[in-house]
Amino acid sequence: MNARQHPRNVLFSGEKPFPALPAVDHYAGSEKLMRKALALQNEMGPVFDITCDCEDGARTGAEAEHAQMVVEVVNGADNRHGRVGVRIHDITHPHWQADLDILIHGAGRRLAFVTLPKVRSAADAAAQIVELRRAEAAAGLGTHLPVHVLIETHGALREVWEIAALEGVESLDFGLMDFVSAHHGAIPGAAMKSPGQFEHPLVVRAKVEIAAAALGCGVVPSHNVTTELKDIAVIRGDAERARREFGYLRMWSIHPNQIQPIVEAMRPDFSEVEDATDILAAAQDADWGPIQHRGRLHDRASYRYYWELLQRARLTGMALSAEATQRFFAA
Repeated sequence: MNARQHPRNVLFSGEKPFPALPAVDHYAGSEKLMRKALALQNEMGPVFDITCDCEDGARTGAEAEHAQMVVEVVNGADNRHGRVGVRIHDITHPHWQADLDILIHGAGRRLAFVTLPKVRSAADAAAQIVELRRAEAAAGLGTHLPVHVLIETHGALREVWEIAALEGVESLDFGLMDFVSAHHGAIPGAAMKSPGQFEHPLVVRAKVEIAAAALGCGVVPSHNVTTELKDIAVIRGDAERARREFGYLRMWSIHPNQIQPIVEAMRPDFSEVEDATDILAAAQDADWGPIQHRGRLHDRASYRYYWELLQRARLTGMALSAEATQRFFAA
């Protein structure tokens, strides 16, 4: 077993591995909701991330106090899985740099990512990333935090490929509500919910462009939230359409009721997971040379596909076989 090479070490030689992220990004704006989300994460496991919101969550004039509260939450004992990120204010807000100083100095070693909202261009995102790196250096982190960028303005959509290609970007998130609002009534409010959000041409165009840019640049496309809070079938249906029709691998949640149906909708097909285990095990035993499986040829191109699928299965809480766990996730 010790001689077997792990897929992460052989399948992406000279390439950037695709980020392996949980399928749900759950937003919480108040301390009560952040702690409730952490309790649920500890109950369900790290099948979803938590984003502590310093943008919409902070009261005007209390931005510093809110950021300090987030530091305490992130550093607390309830953050057991290390999958808690933060959204700072946008670049036009006077407190965004102070957000970074407070959060990175106070909790940089425990944060999973930093989300940048309402960028108007690639230059905006790049400027905020430069400031994030400065804050990291000042705090003595020694590592760089992944960056998630919200695409919700005309300028960001226009330069979405440039944004996705910026060093350190891990996810592109679609901000549907602000995007629709930015059209000054040209897009009806019905496009903020289903089925309109999957049918209006301008919204469909944005979703496709964001997913294509993200996947083309090796980052995760993250779908906007669904406004339905109670009807599980609607929530699951929105997540399924985002995944199957638009290629999104991750989706926002704003209510605990939304987490499980989104996770379930984002899970790979069980039969594909079984095939992935068999194919990767045989490939590993063949030192990652070509193999045949059920009469079909497989090589490193398909191995990459099945390795990423197996990671997604694990991140969505699917029960993997003992062989898959021992070979690929024992560490």
